[in-house]
Amino acid sequence: MTTKKSKNDIIIFDTTLRDGEQSPGASMNLSEKIRIAEVLEDMGVDVIEAGFPIASDGDFEAVNEIAKLVKGSTICGLARSSKGDIDRCAEAIKPAESGRIHTFISTSPLHMKYKLQMEPEDVHQAVIDSVTHARNFTDDVEWSCEDGSRTEHDFMCRTIESAIDAGATTINIPDTVGYAMPMEYAAMIEMVMNRVPNVDKAVISVHCHNDLGMAVANSLAAVQVGARQIECTINGLGERAGNAAMEEIVMGLRTRSDYLPYNTNIKSELITKASKLVSTVTGFSVQPNKAIVGANAFAHESGIHQDGMLKNAQTYEIMTPESIGLTESKLVMGKHSGRHAFREKLIELGYDLGDNAVQDAFKRFKDLADVKKDVYDEDIVAIVDDAVIRDNDTINLEKLEVLCGTEHQPPKASMTLNVDGEQKSAEMTGDGPVDAIFKGIKELTGIAPHLQLYQVHAVTQGTDAQAEVTVRLEEDGKTVNGQGADTDTMVASARAYINALNKLLVKREKSAPSALSA
Repeated sequence: MTTKKSKNDIIIFDTTLRDGEQSPGASMNLSEKIRIAEVLEDMGVDVIEAGFPIASDGDFEAVNEIAKLVKGSTICGLARSSKGDIDRCAEAIKPAESGRIHTFISTSPLHMKYKLQMEPEDVHQAVIDSVTHARNFTDDVEWSCEDGSRTEHDFMCRTIESAIDAGATTINIPDTVGYAMPMEYAAMIEMVMNRVPNVDKAVISVHCHNDLGMAVANSLAAVQVGARQIECTINGLGERAGNAAMEEIVMGLRTRSDYLPYNTNIKSELITKASKLVSTVTGFSVQPNKAIVGANAFAHESGIHQDGMLKNAQTYEIMTPESIGLTESKLVMGKHSGRHAFREKLIELGYDLGDNAVQDAFKRFKDLADVKKDVYDEDIVAIVDDAVIRDNDTINLEKLEVLCGTEHQPPKASMTLNVDGEQKSAEMTGDGPVDAIFKGIKELTGIAPHLQLYQVHAVTQGTDAQAEVTVRLEEDGKTVNGQGADTDTMVASARAYINALNKLLVKREKSAPSALSA
């Protein structure tokens, strides 16, 4: 699965489910991770880093389940250099048709002294021991020198040579803190290629963070001097300023193949779908001017630009919207559309739902068509996503009425919830209608987490657009995101808050070890 056909093939290693999930507030549950993994597999991602199995039972379960379900990509788990980490990782990836153990240890003087409190020789021995142990479980072992861009070159070359001798088939040289500049980073990769005598026995990989906005530039610079695996995430998701964005890597290689004559297996037409799914699941909206997947990436407002576009799209577009799966939203469904047409539309949009899920989504569609004049593809996507994330919820919204405005002070919310099969009703006032709704839900459920984020955006244009609401809740150090969609913003808000509460109820203990940032 990760075997390349030529020297110009680039392995795409996606770490959205591991490094991406380390973004504060980006925690995903099992079903969400599986949905993302399936999209990554469909895209043609070579290696999916599905999690850090030793971190928690939840992380172990996610890696293990994805290893069972995904057949078209290599499934990778992360492990520190200890035997316990590696054993747990090996168990998690065991069901995979193609499994990889990714083990790492810090090699920079700063990290060795203050983080590991280990002498260089002890770190060097830990490299040999960890890779040797990992090879007992799989022939596909990746080793990373954490904080590689600040590691002394002599020590880096020693550890890399030893890791390859011990059986590592991929060597990752990460810019862990986003410190490097493109020419500097490329020179370091080139130095390794020239100085490590057995480097031809391993694939050189790069994993760049975006603290200085250089993650993609550094990754592509490294490819030009011999790196053949790029580690990246959808939407550039990741801790601090994020990781190299997969969509930018892929489209950079494709658009400038004259300058970067390298190939990937990625089906770029699925980029938009993957971007929207990750954004919905994590609650991390994509900024409008984000490269490739931002809402404005193919928008042209300037009169000069519009004139050029009308004459020839290539005047201001270096790639087509269709190349990333972005098509013009067309009105194809309405209140007279039948179930068969709706099912065909779901297939066209890339959804494969069971009969019960289709029936639920169809009912929501008909309700929407009764109140919204124009129903677009984006509306249907929002309906389906909203239905999927509500699957198996133990708390459900039955009724909601809100009184607010200049003649109704303070705002008041009356609601009925179904909590574990029991109907409960309450009436609550608040500083605003959303505050009243959330207070009512807390009253009925007895759960009062801290609200970290409340975010609303319109699914389509127009005053009758559906509102898509994201809520982030925190309780005892654990954060969850909830989503809800409806033409009524207050109903969408209630749905989002309740969705987050349901996740809190089933969220497992997730107390990750401190060293996760290879």
